[in-house]
Amino acid sequence: MNTPAELRCIHHGLRLSTPDARPVETALALVCSEGCRVPVINGIPRFVEQTSYADAFGIQWNAFRKTQLDSHTGTTISRDRLTRCFGGSLRVVEGNSVLEVGCGAGRFTELMLAAGARVFACDLSSAVEANYQNCNRATDYFVCQADVRSLPAARNAFDVVMCLGVIQHTPSPEETMKELASYVRPGGVLVIDHYTANYPQNFLQRNIRKLLIRLPPRVAKSLAVSLARTLLPLHQLTWKNRRGVWRLRGPLLRHSPLIDYRDAYPQLGEERLGEWSILDTNDTLTDYYKHIRTAEEIQAVLHSCGLVELEIACAGNGVEARARMPAAENQNIIRA
Repeated sequence: MNTPAELRCIHHGLRLSTPDARPVETALALVCSEGCRVPVINGIPRFVEQTSYADAFGIQWNAFRKTQLDSHTGTTISRDRLTRCFGGSLRVVEGNSVLEVGCGAGRFTELMLAAGARVFACDLSSAVEANYQNCNRATDYFVCQADVRSLPAARNAFDVVMCLGVIQHTPSPEETMKELASYVRPGGVLVIDHYTANYPQNFLQRNIRKLLIRLPPRVAKSLAVSLARTLLPLHQLTWKNRRGVWRLRGPLLRHSPLIDYRDAYPQLGEERLGEWSILDTNDTLTDYYKHIRTAEEIQAVLHSCGLVELEIACAGNGVEARARMPAAENQNIIRA
């Protein structure tokens, strides 16, 4: 894992490096010329404290490190979603610098690396450890633990900034979107998504979540996973077209707290469908923040950031948006 050119001290904006020019993963720290020292733990630079509102995600992605990786499932589920968000092709990242915020375990990281991107990945949680284990063999890869509100990167420096499945889980989606936009170079692209008003959540999911987010994250994860494993066999009965049993499926989907992907991703097969159901039941019941925004609200924020060529669609988990930062010669004209 190399030190990317875009890496900066979060306090001084100065370049960071290892004291003796060794690879990041074998160093004890990164330093800047003003004396700031960033610890490197398990091969990963850590720019934040080890406890935050995102702890539940770190626990989750280290427990389900490979579950959603296409390389693990043998499907194109993650690739299809990423390709759609990029406008139909991953060629936009080939040979380009990509800032991936909220990288999780790396379901999208591995795809962008395979497509020829230089990926600067970060996450607020300890999910970076799962990401590192999954992706560290790539040459143009860097990962660190950092907060989107204070990223260790140069502003206006990336060809592509992408953030999928994350913004709705931050304290202020508007602040997050503005921060993301500030790292897009002139002529570069921002790609995001966000939960919207039709986000599916039933009575039990809403109220169980209210209880679980008050508990320590490890306790909440244990309870959510136990609940999912208890309910999964009942759901699996309805996956089979047995006489009478299928009639239970409609009411079960409306009222059960288990996330059931049988109809969405039958290509996963029963074993991996169960794994995805347990993972995303935990995800939806233990996320500390769960914001909802309309397409119009997202469009207004992106427009206020000076982005152009906005493409916004209701797809995936809610709203998917793509926009471009004007080329340098056009920025003064647009602002005027």
